[in-house]
Amino acid sequence: MTISTKDRVEEAAKRISTYMKKGAPGDWGMDLEVWDWTPGVGVIALLDYYEQTKQQELLDDLIAWTKRNLHQAEHAKVINSMAPFTIFPRLYELTGEQVYLNFSIRIGEWMLYEAPRTREDAFEHTVTEAAKFPEQVWADTVFMAVLFLARLGRVSSDLRFSEEALKQLTLHIQLLQDEKTGLLFHGWDCGAANHMSAARWGRANAWVAVGALMIFDELEGQLDIPHALRDQYITLLHGLKNVQHSNGLWSVVLDKPEYRTEVSGSAGIAAGFSKAVKRGWVDASFAAAADRTLQAVLNEIDQEGMVHGVSGGTPVLATEEEYNGFACFPTLYGQGLVLLLLGQYISA
Repeated sequence: MTISTKDRVEEAAKRISTYMKKGAPGDWGMDLEVWDWTPGVGVIALLDYYEQTKQQELLDDLIAWTKRNLHQAEHAKVINSMAPFTIFPRLYELTGEQVYLNFSIRIGEWMLYEAPRTREDAFEHTVTEAAKFPEQVWADTVFMAVLFLARLGRVSSDLRFSEEALKQLTLHIQLLQDEKTGLLFHGWDCGAANHMSAARWGRANAWVAVGALMIFDELEGQLDIPHALRDQYITLLHGLKNVQHSNGLWSVVLDKPEYRTEVSGSAGIAAGFSKAVKRGWVDASFAAAADRTLQAVLNEIDQEGMVHGVSGGTPVLATEEEYNGFACFPTLYGQGLVLLLLGQYISA
């Protein structure tokens, strides 16, 4: 990577993080002062950015955010709103403040013993909105909830949490992976025993492409990663590389090259590629693929730090065509997934 590109990456990351922290009260996509998955992805990425740069201001801002918003946490006990808790175990390590660990254990035990599950024992994807998805398993859950459990397991040295994280990741990949392409379907309906619209949605694959490796990082030293699970994950990465566009991005529905490309999913997938290369799990061609994504994504960041080309919050839609028509607008999860990708180059 040239020096000029590295400088460009670092400058873009600063703009993105600054834009995220400004917030936008009442704007669903950019409102940081709520307790849900959208700001959750944002703060996970901001913490990751802190880990790459060690900028004390970033850490101070995250601590202040938790103190402003912790009162909302107990009112949002659904799987999709577990995402903000993902930063708590690490904040406990960084600050020594017991409140972070106490809250984490309480929420982790709720997930172990009370959170709704499907007949396969996977977490049912529950949300804060007035909508129910009974017996449905979504790829999103891997990033929104399973990552938190893995991180809590490492920090608390409590194998209950680590073992559940490994179990849930295994179940989600088993239920969602397409044997033919290696890609993941967005969701699985356990009652109907089908993948509903059978859409291989880009951002669903991104949640697992980057989230699974973050989970593996947390599990190291506690549990062995089964060879079969590692092989399934690597199969996913190969399937993803097979459908990457020449410009470095991916279609909003991965196996529909005629559909528009989508930035947040592309960034998350490329971040997974970069992490997998660093682990030695895939070859250098995946680094080249991630580099192409980086160049394309940088062009979608404006001078204010807003990431463009990000599709809205997406349930499992009825048809593949609906994914292609979903509106695009700035979101904290879009900013966050791009920041996770940029962080791979800042730390290089």
